[in-house]
This record gives sequence, C-alpha cells and structure tokens, in this order.
Amino acid sequence: MTPRFDVILKGGTVVNQDGEGVRDIGIINGRVAELGPLSQGSAAEVIDCKGLHILPGVMDTQVHFREPGLEHKEDLESGSRSAVMGGVTAVFEMPNTSPLTVTEATFSDKVKRAHHRMHCDFAFFIGGTRENVQDLPVLERAPGCAGVKVFIGSSTGALLVEDDESLRRIFQVIRRRAAFHAEDEYRLNERKSLRIEGDARSHPVWRDETAALMATQRLVKLAHETGKRIHVLHISTKEEIEFLRDHKDVASCEATPHHLTLVAPECYERLGTLAQMNPPVRSADHRAGIWRGIEQGIIDVLGSDHAPHTLEEKQKTYPASPSGMTGVQTLVPLMLDHVNAGRLSLARFVDLTSAGPARLYNMACKGRIAAGYDADFTVVDLKRSETITSKWVASKAGWTPYDGVRVTGWPVGTFVRGRRVMWQGELVTPSQGEAVRFLETLKQ
Repeated sequence: MTPRFDVILKGGTVVNQDGEGVRDIGIINGRVAELGPLSQGSAAEVIDCKGLHILPGVMDTQVHFREPGLEHKEDLESGSRSAVMGGVTAVFEMPNTSPLTVTEATFSDKVKRAHHRMHCDFAFFIGGTRENVQDLPVLERAPGCAGVKVFIGSSTGALLVEDDESLRRIFQVIRRRAAFHAEDEYRLNERKSLRIEGDARSHPVWRDETAALMATQRLVKLAHETGKRIHVLHISTKEEIEFLRDHKDVASCEATPHHLTLVAPECYERLGTLAQMNPPVRSADHRAGIWRGIEQGIIDVLGSDHAPHTLEEKQKTYPASPSGMTGVQTLVPLMLDHVNAGRLSLARFVDLTSAGPARLYNMACKGRIAAGYDADFTVVDLKRSETITSKWVASKAGWTPYDGVRVTGWPVGTFVRGRRVMWQGELVTPSQGEAVRFLETLKQ
C-alpha cells in the first residue's frame, strides 16, 4: 500500500540531532509522520527542497511585539509576520506592554488576541512584580505561558523589581525557570550623570559591564539559596560568561545577534541611537567573550530581543531616545552568515535556536525533526547571498540596523505545524498561529 501524506518535503538536507543528510519528510495533520526516503509515498502537495537545508523550526525566545498599548510600533500580527518572513516558527513575547501582562486577565487577553492572528506559534511571559507574587504559581502554569519574566534593571516599560528581598519572594513561590533582564538598578541610577547628551557612545559607559555582572551574580546567589532555575537574557559581557560557566546547575543564558555582530564604538558612530539597546552593545573584547560562550557551550539559546520603536522615536537626541531595535526577521540570515564565516557550525545554530529552547522551557513536540513532533521547519539556502534592507523588514517599525549588510545564507521557507507559511519571500498561508504547549502546563 502506498503511504499517503498531506505534504512531502522532497530531497532536502535535514539537519537534526543525528547529524545531517538528504531525506524526505512526510507530514500528516501538522506533524512529522515519517522521515524518508519516501519515493513510494504520495501527497496532496510535494515540495522540492533539493539543494536546501531543512532545520527544525527556529524559535526566538525573546521578542517584544508591543500589543496591547503600543501598536503604532508593532502588533502581534505584524511582529509575527516579520518572524515568519525571517524563518522563525515560534516566538516568546515579553510582558512590558500597556497594560502590563501581570494578571490572569491581561495574560488571557494576549492569548486571545494571538490565536489564529499571529502567523507563527507563540508563548507569552507573565511579568513578575511585587504586587502579583502570590498569583505567580498559578499564572506561570497558564496554557501558553513561557514562565515568569522579571526586570531587575529598568528598561522599556514599567516593570521593575530591583531589590533582593522582593526578588527572593518571587523565587520562593515559582516552580518553572524564570527569565531575567539583569542590570543592577542601583548602579544604573548612580551612573546616570555619565550619559552625554547627543552621544550614544556614552550608553555603554552609563550601563557598564559591572552593572550587568553585579545583577547576574545576585540572581545566581538567590537561585542557589532557593533552589530555583534562572535564565539570564541578552548576555553582554565577557565577565558574565566566565562567571556563569561555574553556575550552569541553576543558570542558563541567552546571546543576541546584535551582541555577536555589532561592536562599540563603531556601531554608535555609524548608527547613532539605532544601535542603542539595553544592555548595550559593547567593545570588541566583550563580543569575543560572548563568542567564546558560544564555542564553550555556556550560551544555551539565541534570542533576538526584537524591540521595535519608530524611526521618529529612535531619532530623538540621546538619552531621550528609547532603547531597542528590530531583530526577529534578521536573526536567521545574520547567524547563517556567521555559520558561513566559520564562527559556529550549523549544528550549533540548530542547538541554539530549536533544541536549546525546547530543552530549557520543556516544550511539547517542538525543537526536533522527529516522528510525532510538530512539523515546524526553517528551510534555508546556505549558499544564497542577499543584502538585508529596511524595505524587506515586515515590522511596523520599518527599519533595521543591518540595512545594506550583505549576508550569505538565507531563509527561503517557514513551515508551522505542517503549513507552508512563507516561501521564497512571499507570505503564502493565512495566519493560524497557536499557543506553544509546555510539559509543565499540560494538565490544568
């Protein structure tokens, strides 16, 4: 009997936990049904992937899509469109919206807004505050919740828990791994006078490497005291890498493409406030330290920290300018360019963007190309050379700091649960994004 599939991806080089090789992939009901050869199989749709690499769906576990409250910069539809145009199949979205995502009502509202309106699959973080501590054990187990996110240094938005006593209260009640923006608020306040009006180069002077390291050290100490798991977002210093190497029992960490690609002071001299991020892009020795973290396996995942603002907002005079840049659509091409340059292997890229996130957050049926798993794929042409442009970026913000940058390696297809959402630069399927499922929230 000839096996019948909904879709067959034919002749692509599949990159997975067992290496890479040419295989066919058969899909039934949005899941991987069989890995090839499937020359005897038939399907309603057969897609020729010869010469292309098929990766497990790339997941971006840190984005800010600004809805509700700041939809002039981005919304869940436009942000997720930008994601799938760049080969990203699932995103974890942050709670610093307006209103803040800190209650059952505001969380449920986001999930409702996202369902079948976002183009990729999604999860949302619940913001941890002094006021909602007692609610966190229930909130962190809501369907579609990626866990608790806490800002211990102020960034964009009103979420801030800067003192150890309040942080300890949060640690004591949560059960899942929590994510943190780690910059020491007390040091940031002490150093505000070091900001130079009109000079974005002073941004990493104000928000210095010591502020980042102090906050990360405090978090690790609290994690050990309470026996909890932490995830340190957007590592920006070589010192944090060396420190976290000895605390992998409680701490995972993330690197971003901008901290791996841009370098100070050149980026500020060239881009001005468009390069302004929290924590900041720093000097070449810190960039090298983060790459060492990739090489040594200390970095667990990549996240874009996609944090869009309009050009008008970004072009305000520093420090009145907001921190943040677009990033979800450029994550895959930038990192594939690094792969082609020999800075990391394709297998390591897959580990950082699919297997790693699935492992850290205990996702159900994502992160691998395996029978029974969601048919999420990022299809790439490793040899294709393209120039990133602001016109290509689908974000409402409409700009990228990488405008004019030539890269080798390009996303040509995005599959979400078996549906071909993007192909060769075109959006080809209506939005049908659904909440990511987590092993720790399956039973309600």
